[in-house]
Amino acid sequence: MIPDLSGRVVLVTGGGSGIGAEVCRRFAAGGAKVAVLDRDAATAAAVAAEVNGLAITADVAEPEAVDAAVATTRDELGGLTDLVANAGLGRAKGLWDYTDKEFALIVGVNLTGTFNCMRAAIPVMLAGGGGSVVNVASLTGVRPTMGEGPYSAAKAGVIALTASGALEAAPTVRVNCVAPGMIRTPLTQMVTDTPEWLAGAEAGTPLGRVGEAHEVADVVVFLASDAASYITGQTIVVDGGSILPSLQSDALLRAIAGGAPG
Repeated sequence: MIPDLSGRVVLVTGGGSGIGAEVCRRFAAGGAKVAVLDRDAATAAAVAAEVNGLAITADVAEPEAVDAAVATTRDELGGLTDLVANAGLGRAKGLWDYTDKEFALIVGVNLTGTFNCMRAAIPVMLAGGGGSVVNVASLTGVRPTMGEGPYSAAKAGVIALTASGALEAAPTVRVNCVAPGMIRTPLTQMVTDTPEWLAGAEAGTPLGRVGEAHEVADVVVFLASDAASYITGQTIVVDGGSILPSLQSDALLRAIAGGAPG
C-alpha cells in the first residue's frame, strides 16, 4: 500500500530509469509532485510525462547544476519536501586497473553527487519547515565486493554522509539510506541477462531470486513517509538476505549441529 504523500514535492535523481523511475511512480501514486532528474534528457522526459511531473536534465557531479535543479523544483512545483538521491554508476575491474579518470567519475557521481544534492536541498527543507532525504547506497557499501573498489568506497561514503546529515539536520529533516543488493535494473543487466551469472546471484540469496526495482522503491517511499517519522540516520539493506551467511554455510552449520531444522 502506497502511503498518502499529498502535499509533498520530491526531487528524484537518476529518475529516468531503474529504481529511480519506480520511486517517481510511487511518489506520484501517493499524490506527490515529482521532479525527475537525470543526465539523459529523453528518459527524464519520458518518466516525467508518465507521472505528470517536471523533467530536469543535470549531472549530479556538477554542483551548479544541482543547485539549479533544486531551485527549479522549488520554484516550479511550489517547494521541496523530499529528496531521493539515487543517481549512480559503477564499473567492474581489478582495483589497480582503474584509471584516475574512472575513479574520479565513480566517486564524483555516487558520493560527491549525493553530497551536492544534500547540500542544495536540505537548507530549502529547513527553511520550509521540514522534510526527508533518502539516499540510495548499495550492499557493496556495507559489504564490499571484488571488482568494485571505487564504487564500494563511494557507497560506504554515502552511508556515512547519511548519518552525518541526520545528526546535523535533526529534528527538522530526517535523513536515511537504502542499500540495495542485486536488483534487476539497467545497471545490473549484464548479470541478470546472463543465465549462469543470474543463477549464481540467485543461489547466493536466501530468498532465491534477485530483487525488482519496485521493491527498493517501496522502502524508499516508506522512509520518506510519515510512517517512518521516528526513523533517521538509518541504512536499510534491501537484498533478499544475501548479506547473511551463504546458504551453503548455513547447510554445513546445520549438519554440524546435528541436522537442526532450518
